[in-house]
Amino acid sequence: MRPKPTISRRALLTALVASPVAVRTVLAETLPRMVVTKDPSCGCCGAWVEHARSSGFLVEVIESPDLNRVKARLGVPQNLASCHTAQIGGYVIEGHVPADAIKRLLAEKPDARGLAVPGMPVGSPGMEVAGTEPETYDVVLFGPDGQQAFARYKGRNPA
Repeated sequence: MRPKPTISRRALLTALVASPVAVRTVLAETLPRMVVTKDPSCGCCGAWVEHARSSGFLVEVIESPDLNRVKARLGVPQNLASCHTAQIGGYVIEGHVPADAIKRLLAEKPDARGLAVPGMPVGSPGMEVAGTEPETYDVVLFGPDGQQAFARYKGRNPA
């Protein structure tokens, strides 16, 4: 009887690195599923969804022309509102929040309702404009204890 072939950890990691689809699949299996509600005609929301997917999130998109009702139900403060709202791991993600900030939120698990990037800062994920300098903006943590800066970014990069 012949022994079953085994694969070394190095060979497995090499195969995963060589296959971006496999890497995304492994990441998506370790991250909670994200549900994004967006306006059907919003292009920047679709670009943000692609940013989330390329960062390893498994994303379901719900299109709705009545986002204000969703935001109110989920407790998004009006001053933090943006163009799309997501739910993941018991948190609300409002607007063009970078994927790295969402991963940090999920890892740290603060007592909060969620994260928001109010408005639509130029250069934030999904809001890139060729030839335009990205803006610096805050990612805001919000919840029962109020609002505070969670992270600062310039475009997609921490500032």
